Parts: sequence; C-alpha cells; structure tokens
Amino acid sequence: MRPAPTLPDAQTVTEVEHYTDRLFRFRVTRPKSLRFRSGEFVMIGLMGDNGKPLLRAYSIASPSWDEELEFYSIKVPDGPLTSKLQHIKAGDQIILRPKPVGTLVLDALLPGKRLWFFATGTGIAPFASLMRDPDTYERYDEVIMMHCCRDAAELEYGRQLVESLPEDPLIGEFIGDKLKYYPTTTRDDFANKGRITTNLTSGKVFTDLGLGIDRLDPETDRGMVCGSLAFNIDMKEVLEGYGLREGANSDPAEYVVEKAFVD
Repeated sequence: MRPAPTLPDAQTVTEVEHYTDRLFRFRVTRPKSLRFRSGEFVMIGLMGDNGKPLLRAYSIASPSWDEELEFYSIKVPDGPLTSKLQHIKAGDQIILRPKPVGTLVLDALLPGKRLWFFATGTGIAPFASLMRDPDTYERYDEVIMMHCCRDAAELEYGRQLVESLPEDPLIGEFIGDKLKYYPTTTRDDFANKGRITTNLTSGKVFTDLGLGIDRLDPETDRGMVCGSLAFNIDMKEVLEGYGLREGANSDPAEYVVEKAFVD
C-alpha cells in the first residue's frame, strides 16, 4: 500500500541498485494516468533546500508496458539533484511529473531495416526501454546497441539487461537473434575498445558483428543517439557523412538525437 503523498506528484521508490560509485538505477510506482512511448523522458526530482521542487529530465528506462517506472542515473557529488537522489531507498518518495516527451521514439524515424542505438554512459536509459518494446523488433530486422563507457564496470547495467532479454517471458520471442550488443570502453582493457565514432568510421563494428556491410546506408539504416553534448555533435557529423538526415516527431527521417540532459 502506498504511503500518503507528501510531495507534489509523489511516487514511491520500490527498488534501488548501485552499480559503481557513479551509477545506480531505481524503480518507482507508476502514475495510473501516465501513458508514454518507449524512449521518452519525464521530469523527476526532490524538494530543494529552498522548499521548491528540484527537477531534471530523466529517460524512462522501463518499457511502456511495465507496471513500474525504472530510471538509470549518474551520481554527481555536488550535483544539485543527484547528490541527494543517490541516497534514496525503497519506501522513499520522489517527484514525478507525468508529462512524457522526447525524440527517441520509433515514430520519429522513417521505416528501415536496421536500427542502431548509440549511447555513452547513462545515455543507454532510453534504449533500455526500446530494447524491451516488442514494437522495436516488429519494425526492424536487426537492432544494434552500441554503448561506450570509460571502464567495464560502467557497462554492467546494459550487459545485465541485454543478456536477460532473450529469456524474458514477455518479449524474448520477439527478439530472437535480432538484437546485437556492442559494448566498448575508452580506458579499461576490454574485448572491444574505442569510441563509438571511431568504431563506426573505421568499419570495425561492421566486421566484428559480421553485418556484411562496410558503411551505414540511408536507405536501410536508422539511428538514435543519446549521450553528452560533445558525443551528440560528433555522431551527427558521422551519421550525416553517411547521408542520414536528422528527424523529429513532426518530420521523421533517418536518425534522431535526444537533447535533454541530466545534471
């Protein structure tokens, strides 16, 4: 039974898991009125020291069919919100404004054959939602998750999720062998190393995954980008170099970029 709300738009934390001293995920109750498309984000937060809501944009990491909402977050020691949010535990409350928005939705892309998710750090969150959505696999023959972090420990959230999906009783049958995962690091010794942009432009990812192509094709390839501002800018240059055009909800094209950031 939910405790009586003491915050505006209050939702109750149901689960918290810490991966490193910089990364954690948490789940909260879902407002009955909330309807969202996988890949969208909402504003969540806590009360600030001044007694006013302190809110930031967070991608919903759970799929649209989930009864709860999951979020994946960094911890910033002096971050206005995350310095407090990282200490939440089950039973606590957060503020959640139930007005989802965002560009990382399937409807913002033209139909294609192969869908690429490009993420750095916690930018994998919206793709954690989309990878668990049956509609993703009904629209695309192949789905490729490229995720780059500084070290291997920061890949753990994505690794656990991807490895669990084929056996998931709800969506495993939709995925089959369509989902391919390509994690990389920039510091640790790891099976795959290097930035996403480097692995794309060098052609290494195409060879490593045995895709039978040597470049992205605007006729068949679609992309979604979520990461730091610098990463998003670099990815736009790479994707447009392949001939892909940036799309939006109102004007679907070959790739989309999320421009909302946390802390």
